[in-house]
Amino acid sequence: MSAAMIEQSTTRLFADHVDRALLERCEGGHWPTRLWDLVAANGLDLAFADEASGGIAASWSDAYPILRGLGYWQVPLPLAESMIAALLLALAGLEIPPGPITLIEEGGSLAATADGAALVIDGAATRVPWARHCRWALAEVGDRIALLDLHDARKVHITARTNAAGEPGDDLAFGTSGCVAHAPNPLPGLQRPLRTLGAIARSAMMVGAMEWLLEQSVQYALERIQFGRPIGKNQVIQQSLALMAGDVAAARVAALVACADAPSTASRDCRATAFSAAVAKISAGEAATRAASIAHQVHGAIGFTYEHRLHFATRRLWAWREACGADAWWAQRLGEAAIAARSGGFWPAVTRRHFETGEAR
Repeated sequence: MSAAMIEQSTTRLFADHVDRALLERCEGGHWPTRLWDLVAANGLDLAFADEASGGIAASWSDAYPILRGLGYWQVPLPLAESMIAALLLALAGLEIPPGPITLIEEGGSLAATADGAALVIDGAATRVPWARHCRWALAEVGDRIALLDLHDARKVHITARTNAAGEPGDDLAFGTSGCVAHAPNPLPGLQRPLRTLGAIARSAMMVGAMEWLLEQSVQYALERIQFGRPIGKNQVIQQSLALMAGDVAAARVAALVACADAPSTASRDCRATAFSAAVAKISAGEAATRAASIAHQVHGAIGFTYEHRLHFATRRLWAWREACGADAWWAQRLGEAAIAARSGGFWPAVTRRHFETGEAR
């Protein structure tokens, strides 16, 4: 399936089935069963998996419209998490279970103990997205990935939490829980694969949300009449919207480059993945901070009300910029790597999007 076909399918699906009423129900604890069934029927959750695993072996560039669409329509599903889990499970040669899969990046405070061929998991994890609605979780434990069954109530305790967007971000406690399957990190050249790939996905999602914000802000500025003319005629409003548009464009390019540098079932080359993921998450995080502020300033008081839909996008931007490493976390890693490379290695590292040292810290 081509990127154009994926974009058309994604646009039609999300535009037809995600609206304000659904978002409000989901914030109240509703799980959108029909929406997930449609997503699965269209194969979006398995987009990254190879054909042997039931997927279409899409590259990240091909699947960018899906990730961007999750942000643009503020889709209340753990689809990005499921796509990443399916990719890593397929690369590891493990069976992909049906249904949504969440991610436990960096394993939280999980500990793994070998019990013969089995792997026993103990400890806790915090802010796990959509955990209460997912039977499965893919965790990063040391240098291995482990598939966990969250429906084992005797060994897994879930404490319901929500993030700034009102989306589930639950705390998990494991009591010597055996994992369903485990394997070495299928991308040995990439440290923190769940966080890094998650950062790329979140960056693309933030771009989609910011594009929606920009469209809404421009439209409102043209329609809102004050003192006899649209507020969009005021130079200060125009300047703010231009700044917002520039930020969105820069974040979009960074996200597209990160997607182009991300590994797939066709290529496990991830030499530039960590660098590009860092740049994308920093760019998207900084842009999201300014974009949300400008959007609310343009909309004025009405934009701060719950009745206006603006907050569904801005609250997701605030939540997603912290997920999978905030922009400050990624900036520190880039800075440490740049210092370690010293003046002689800085420019070559930037042009090849890969620092030799500091990336695994």
